[in-house]
Amino acid sequence: MTVTRRTLLGTIAAAFATGPGLPAFAEGNWPTRLVRLVSPYGAGGANDISLRMLAEQLGRSLNQQFIVENKPGAGTRIANELVARAAPDGYTFLYAAAPYATAEALFGQLKYDPRKDLRPVAMAVMAPIFLIVNAKARFKNLQELIAYGKSQPDGLTFASPGAGSQPHLAAELLLRDAGVKGLNVQYRGDAMAYTELLAGRVDATLTAISTALPHIQSGDFRVLGVASAERSAIYPQAPTLRERGFPNVVASGWYGFMAPSATPQPIVERMQQEINRALADPEVKQKLPAQGLEARAGSATEFGKFIDDETRKWGEVIRAAGLKGE
Repeated sequence: MTVTRRTLLGTIAAAFATGPGLPAFAEGNWPTRLVRLVSPYGAGGANDISLRMLAEQLGRSLNQQFIVENKPGAGTRIANELVARAAPDGYTFLYAAAPYATAEALFGQLKYDPRKDLRPVAMAVMAPIFLIVNAKARFKNLQELIAYGKSQPDGLTFASPGAGSQPHLAAELLLRDAGVKGLNVQYRGDAMAYTELLAGRVDATLTAISTALPHIQSGDFRVLGVASAERSAIYPQAPTLRERGFPNVVASGWYGFMAPSATPQPIVERMQQEINRALADPEVKQKLPAQGLEARAGSATEFGKFIDDETRKWGEVIRAAGLKGE
């Protein structure tokens, strides 16, 4: 068989057009255009601010534009579904939040499969949750709060910034483990919850420290503890609830990156490396605590295990408390 120049060129062109060489070439040069980072919340909150910090660092490191798209609503499900349905080409990522692990237990069947349609890339940050009371309240520590709750016919009242939020679920877990009756009163965000706590109409709240800090510094709020596995460097004087006799009451808000499930492994690995590099940047490490956040670098495997553990843990709490999302 005689191979002509035209045949040879045609064969080479076909190989580049349809063979394995093109994806490998594309992955090796990723990113070659703008990358979307989808936030499940609106602008201005800790999720949005931390994501913009990281987007800036990623853009510098990879010499490409990383833009933040805010897609709030439906308890983060709008953003989750959008990215689950996006092209798996490494140009759309989700900055997932804690409700990712609780959505199915709260709302039942979703329009996306959180285990199959998205894959973990890397954890980014944790938001420790602090137990706070009115400084004028009679209870000065967690034991006194629990004893007070047991002495009341209706138990304790907790202000929570939204049904199914991590503060809400942490309060349900604390009430359960303490053997205290109680009521979680839902408000739209922290501001209204703080107003009720300041007025003495609720007994306590679990919240991120950043938004509560002005009230703590003014002497209006007292911090009884933090629901972290270890004391938080953000407010180290707060004992953990574990230290106060409740080893199971561990809860935090969290944010991390996920991608459509078929996103190529080399791109996921590169993104993971760059996220960890961004989290180690001195400027990022300095700014995160002001938002009540702690950097949490790690691998995609570690992040995936964390999500699985959170899904099991909070699913049990949700079912035990009979909670249903709206």
